[in-house]
Amino acid sequence: MTTLTPILSRNWDRPDSFTLEGYRATGGYGALRKALGMEPDAIVDLVKASGLRGRGGAGFPTGMKWGFLPKDNPNPRYLVVNADESEPGTCKDIPLMLANPHVLVEGVAIASYAIRSHQAFIYVRGEVVHVIRRLRRAVAEAYEAGLLGKDILGSGFDLDVVVHAGAGAYICGEETALLDSLEGYRGQPRLKPPFPAVAGLYASPTVVNNVESIASVPGIVSGGAEWFTSMGTEKSAGFGFFSLSGHVANPGQYEAPLGITLRELLDMAGGIRPGHRLKFWTPGGSSTPIFTEEHLDTPLDFESVGAAGSMLGTRALQIFDETTCVVRAVGRWIAFYAHESCGKCTPCREGNYWMVQVLDRLERGQGTEADLDKLLDICDNLLGRSFCALGDGATSPVMSSIKHFRQEYIDHVEKGCCPFDHSRSTVWADRTATTGGKQ
Repeated sequence: MTTLTPILSRNWDRPDSFTLEGYRATGGYGALRKALGMEPDAIVDLVKASGLRGRGGAGFPTGMKWGFLPKDNPNPRYLVVNADESEPGTCKDIPLMLANPHVLVEGVAIASYAIRSHQAFIYVRGEVVHVIRRLRRAVAEAYEAGLLGKDILGSGFDLDVVVHAGAGAYICGEETALLDSLEGYRGQPRLKPPFPAVAGLYASPTVVNNVESIASVPGIVSGGAEWFTSMGTEKSAGFGFFSLSGHVANPGQYEAPLGITLRELLDMAGGIRPGHRLKFWTPGGSSTPIFTEEHLDTPLDFESVGAAGSMLGTRALQIFDETTCVVRAVGRWIAFYAHESCGKCTPCREGNYWMVQVLDRLERGQGTEADLDKLLDICDNLLGRSFCALGDGATSPVMSSIKHFRQEYIDHVEKGCCPFDHSRSTVWADRTATTGGKQ
């Protein structure tokens, strides 16, 4: 049985976990002091040796990304933290910044020193005003304590950090769209190459990392690469947040080694809500192919999930029991992607729009079996042909749901309506049943 590894979340139960005093009381900023006594390249090598892979979805090796910055470019270097968490089901970075913002600030300082950057930005989703305020307060505390600004801890290293509030566009989670937004332009993906490491923010060398990736760096500096690789698997080292939501008894954040299984996580979370059984789930958020009960024992690491036909993504485990209509669920996801498409490329702009029309028609029982082939045809024109990963991600739930639940789609056609009572899948359905309809 795999056990939890509360590292980033170990102090979340402290009432002062978000303050500088509370963070320092448990060893906070000790890693920064240690890092400032090391050579920047030694920190990059340490992160490479740890095997830390990006926690924002793609899983690209963090240290390798840092090493891509050209040494002969005279322009300033920038670190940008992607805190634009917006995908349905993904909910790990926002609670982390709310409960422990200083671990991110410390990680930003260490990463900036390692890549020789003197200006860092934290780009936060605009709707989470409470998180933005808390993060800005943490940055202000760090400035007041000499942990940011000029001559940090007497090391001679200078760093300024800006917390930037986005405007609430999902597309700005794509790194180049984020950079355009940060520069004041409309958030749309850029053509690559050049990649941000060569020409990123203000056409200068830039590293863009996820919140959890950067927040993991202080622990690696303190504990060392061997400590980090002692958790997880050989190719997916370390720990991470697994965000359980939906039809589970105790939803929440479960910080565990990579390679844990959903069966183990459900045991920790009290299982599926009483009286029900698992129907389908997402291993990495709504943009990853769905899994079913047969995948309960698939190790949740990058390689194993990929081999099973999906992606680990952001480890957003949305759990659905047998009361859920898969056609309705997928339709809601695609409506989100159609709404959030930036419209820059035709496949994504038109493909998601038309998938919404077809899925709505099928859910109402007004579609035909030929509509399933139409959906797959649209996906074929979207996958690998859109300007960024938004279009690719939108095809995942459609194609995988038809693969695993084709008969359920056909049932909608044959019965001329949705065969599910949607009220049964709500969180209050069982409560109503046990109280005789009284709330």
